[in-house]
Amino acid sequence: MSEYRRVVVTGIGAVTPLGNNAAETWEGMKKGKNGIGPITLFDTENFRAKLAAEVRNFDPREYLEVNEVLRTDRYAQFAVAAAKQAADDSGVESTVEPERFAVIFGTGIGGISTFEKEHSTLLEKGPRRVSPLMVPMMIGNMAAGMIAIRHDCRGSVMPAVTACASGSNAIGEAMRLIRHGYADAAITGGAEAAIIPSAIAGFANMKALSVSENPKEASLPFDRRRNGFVMGEGAAALILEEYEHAKARGAVIYGEVCGYGSTCDAYHITAPHPDARGGARAMTDAMKEAEYTPEDVVYINAHGTGTPMNDVLETLAIKKALGEENAQKAYVSST
Repeated sequence: MSEYRRVVVTGIGAVTPLGNNAAETWEGMKKGKNGIGPITLFDTENFRAKLAAEVRNFDPREYLEVNEVLRTDRYAQFAVAAAKQAADDSGVESTVEPERFAVIFGTGIGGISTFEKEHSTLLEKGPRRVSPLMVPMMIGNMAAGMIAIRHDCRGSVMPAVTACASGSNAIGEAMRLIRHGYADAAITGGAEAAIIPSAIAGFANMKALSVSENPKEASLPFDRRRNGFVMGEGAAALILEEYEHAKARGAVIYGEVCGYGSTCDAYHITAPHPDARGGARAMTDAMKEAEYTPEDVVYINAHGTGTPMNDVLETLAIKKALGEENAQKAYVSST
């Protein structure tokens, strides 16, 4: 790893069901606050799944002009807010050349709420009433583009669109841009806002969502009572920066991104491979790059969907990656 440039975290931003900034979110996590509750964004009377983790009391006008709010999907509003928080926290903007400043920002589905709203308008009122801004509001790279415009990022500006792994892949790919010399800093992370009727119905009919109506017994990954996951929304953003650059300007360094693994098990569109070969290799690749040793304390933020198939095979992946003994010592939770 010595021939590569080191990559550190110098800024953090978040808009989550636990709080509308990173500090509130962290305090909520430490206190064990539950962000899950009854869905309020639409009427769930005819829906099997009635709970979600909604962002509450978020005012996009703190980050966008009124006319921009009307022309921006909720997922992009979250992304812009989290990115602004991270950039302000870092103070990196005036210290890096715009051409060396990248944005890699993930989203699984982008502006799906815009798509649902405008499709309903099409059916109910006809094609002339569909918003001319439907496509730019809907597409998955709009959040990255809006962030780039606001922070004058003229390097690589792209989304990572890999379902539940989108935010993690964005961070890893941003790290590689900096590590291999294509950028000196990057705004990265992920955003999602898919608590809408069609998405909840689709996941519920896949038998993937928990149908519990008790917020304390809905999201139960790796528990024998598990019966699916709970849809959430929000955004989280990091400023990644080349270590020497960060050190030279006296930046606060929260941590270092040391390894990244990205794999595909090439097996099925929704089911993991029975041998957990994809997840296990992603972890071993990341640990190898990070120069992991069995003496290291390991924390794993699991996928943890609370579905029988995922939890069994993710457990197998962890044991294959770390070995049976070290897997028992690892700390595992799922946000």
